[in-house]
Amino acid sequence: MTSLRRFTTAPTLEEMETIAARAADAIPEALRSHVRNVLIRVEDFPDEETEREMGLESPFDLLGLYRGVGMPWQSMTQPRIEPDLIFLYRRPILDYWCETGEDLDHLVRHVLIHEVGHHFGFSDADMEALEAAADAETD
Repeated sequence: MTSLRRFTTAPTLEEMETIAARAADAIPEALRSHVRNVLIRVEDFPDEETEREMGLESPFDLLGLYRGVGMPWQSMTQPRIEPDLIFLYRRPILDYWCETGEDLDHLVRHVLIHEVGHHFGFSDADMEALEAAADAETD
């Protein structure tokens, strides 16, 4: 496991995966138990199909993505073949980090929590409250 460090240079994919794992651990337990089967993947950029589907002008326009069937729409009678996935896109996140100067751990946690919110079918307001709860637990 990569050691905890303050980033002043761009972290590798492996280091970003470690940041994402820490961010996942910061999700409040009441919710974390419902996302244990959601896989988190860190990639440099969204793939071309995702870029087309999302109508992106640039691959830097997307920091993260939830792919799956949100909990409100899941059915016990219709088995799912594909796992639920959360993608975190390293290069767009790093660009945003450089532009804003925001703490990288906080930024990754924010993107992850936003995507977890989509898994739960949350609105943007719900996701803001979830992030505030995660911030309170880590402070």
